[in-house]
Amino acid sequence: MPRSAGDVYRFGPFELDSSQRRFVRDGEPVPVSDRHLDILVLLASNAGQVVSKDALIAAGWKDVAVSDNSIEQAISSLRRALGSQPGGAPYIETLARRGYRFSATVERGPVRQSDAALDALLAPYRAFVEGRAALETLDRGAVTRARDAFAQALGAEPNHPSAHIGMANACILGFESTRADATPDADALREAAHHAREGCRLDPASGEAWSTLAFVLHRSGDAREAIAAARKAVTLDPDDWRHFLRLAFVSWGEERLRAARRVLTLYPGLALAYWFAASVFIARQALDAALEELRPGCVAQDGQRRKSGRFNAVGLHLLHGLVLAAQGRDDGALDEFARELAFEDEGQLYARECCANTWYALGAIRLRQGHRDEAAAAFQESLNRVPGQALAMVGLRATAPSASQSEAPRHDGSGVDAAIVRAAALALQDEHAAAAHLCAEALTQAEPGTAGWLLPVEPLLQVAAHRDAWAAALAILRDRAS
Repeated sequence: MPRSAGDVYRFGPFELDSSQRRFVRDGEPVPVSDRHLDILVLLASNAGQVVSKDALIAAGWKDVAVSDNSIEQAISSLRRALGSQPGGAPYIETLARRGYRFSATVERGPVRQSDAALDALLAPYRAFVEGRAALETLDRGAVTRARDAFAQALGAEPNHPSAHIGMANACILGFESTRADATPDADALREAAHHAREGCRLDPASGEAWSTLAFVLHRSGDAREAIAAARKAVTLDPDDWRHFLRLAFVSWGEERLRAARRVLTLYPGLALAYWFAASVFIARQALDAALEELRPGCVAQDGQRRKSGRFNAVGLHLLHGLVLAAQGRDDGALDEFARELAFEDEGQLYARECCANTWYALGAIRLRQGHRDEAAAAFQESLNRVPGQALAMVGLRATAPSASQSEAPRHDGSGVDAAIVRAAALALQDEHAAAAHLCAEALTQAEPGTAGWLLPVEPLLQVAAHRDAWAAALAILRDRAS
């Protein structure tokens, strides 16, 4: 009767678990030594058969030489622990000059886990499910709770790929919540990269692992590798809308449009998908087409349920208002900005940054209309939320022409974002040709991607009113979004 490491032997009121080295009578532990337990396991696993003294000595003492008296004492100790069977017969019989035989009927079966053990086995999976559900709300508080849940899962199962993937998502969203700060949480970004790569190593066939890595790589500045990872994810799992959403996030131009369309096929009405599609049309200066995406997108944003929604979005009303303002429809734009500001207290990950940008856009329109006091108040509201909002600083300075040059906002660097800030200051001085040239030069030098996509609707630049000056920059932008 061969013995398995996971066997449990049941006889009379006793249960003997060979893997857990546990011996109980009616659920209560029976005190026996490890050596005696090994002997009992050998006897029980060969119930009804004679087991020689040599075999029992090998089981109890391994390579140590002992006398027959040692085995006789061990059997005597086990008989005392076992007592007698119903009817008075001993559990262990002595067969002179042959050995010993376990005479009781033994039922052998697999280990039966306790409720507590089963709960422990489920813990990392439960933590993953709970953590993922929390993350998909894009709620700041939920992201923190998810990070704790995945830490718990990794503590229980350090090599569980899903726990690493979940932790990567929690860390990268934690980074996102600080993205607008003067000092973003770089440690969270590094931790996200570590766990995303671990998830891919542990489960290279997981689309979730690769799409998570794509998100992290994009935020780490590696756009090409991010797109490659997202493409791999959708190839591995072509029916999961989450992977296409991340492909839309990291890609640009026609690929972003196709990915957004695929999301809406798999998950109709997801607000973020409309936002991604509209961004491409804005860069192409196809503003009517952008509005066709933004109208249902705004409806979707308004219909979100904060606690149960997936990938709740903000920013659709802001973007809608920017497009309307670029078309000269200021009243409609201001209405959209007011709707966007109503989402500030929803707890969404990007709500603070989005509201800062909305107040800035509102200030830019008021400044263009000549309402300096209202403009200054709006720019200050923007800075109250994100103190480093450079365009709001440009606008605020424009409301106080007597301010010294030392009070001008700083935006160091040679990238497109830095160029837009400097161009805004030039545009407010009616130097539109110089502003456009500055942005065109920056776009020419920039890597392929989304940089500068808001130029056509950037309210301080007033591109639509000076289209000839901006023709070269707009052509570059349109080509990059093709």
